[in-house]
Amino acid sequence: MTTLAHAMMTAARSADSGLAGPGELDRYPYAEGPVADRVGASVWDATDPELGRVGRRAAGSRGRGLHGQLVQQLGQMIVSGDLGADRPLVPEEIGQRFEVSRTVVRESLRVLEAKGLVSARPNVGTRVRPVSDWNLLDPDIIEWRAFGPQRDDQRRELSELRWTIEPLAARLAAGHGRPEVQQRLADMVEIMGHAMGQGDALTFSRADAEFHSLLIQVAGNRMLEHLSGIVSAALQVSGGPVAGCDRPNEASLAHHARIADALAAGDASGAEAAMRQLLTVHPEVERVVPAPREH
Repeated sequence: MTTLAHAMMTAARSADSGLAGPGELDRYPYAEGPVADRVGASVWDATDPELGRVGRRAAGSRGRGLHGQLVQQLGQMIVSGDLGADRPLVPEEIGQRFEVSRTVVRESLRVLEAKGLVSARPNVGTRVRPVSDWNLLDPDIIEWRAFGPQRDDQRRELSELRWTIEPLAARLAAGHGRPEVQQRLADMVEIMGHAMGQGDALTFSRADAEFHSLLIQVAGNRMLEHLSGIVSAALQVSGGPVAGCDRPNEASLAHHARIADALAAGDASGAEAAMRQLLTVHPEVERVVPAPREH
């Protein structure tokens, strides 16, 4: 096993045990202590049972600071519909509910505003915006939808989007990658193979995500490159397979290897075809996005 493969598998196992690996981002940044135990009856708890319920549900996992926790909790509440469109968000009530300062509330609302989830206007205050205004390509919103009641729609939409993006990216990337990039793609395939042999689904998924993200980045199209985060988010969200490469299996691994070989050989048609085959490994995906017709 290469040093890269060993390091990546070790980092993945550390994360699975709750220990953050080097440079790892925490994907589940909720409050560490039970919110219900720390926060007394607030305006939100008294007037809207759903707000208290969601706050308690979000507690108990690892945190990354008050700002990150509040963005995550409010974002999930909005995306799930617990905070409906045009709902006013009063900073004082938020601060009391989550026991955070005005500064934390203000900065968190700014982040949510940048994502299109809320709007702040003079003499009106901050209100939740309708779904049509959300930045649905934001990786956080993708994840929040994938864990909420819209999970089925999110899976379908991600599958359709990937079907549009990745075969084209594979075609464009053929022959464009530098030797070190080609080696990195081959390393990801090797890591996936080792992980599959050891039943390490977490390492497999991380190598998988890097493979697809790197492929898009070397396609030579800057607009496509900006979409690489969407593909990574699609591969990392849970709740069932989004595409065939989400599950470690021999067919998925073989298709990844064919893509890497075609890219190294400059075979644009072969890379595109292998990517299409990869995205339809499982029947679940074929029902969402049918394979191209044979002519």
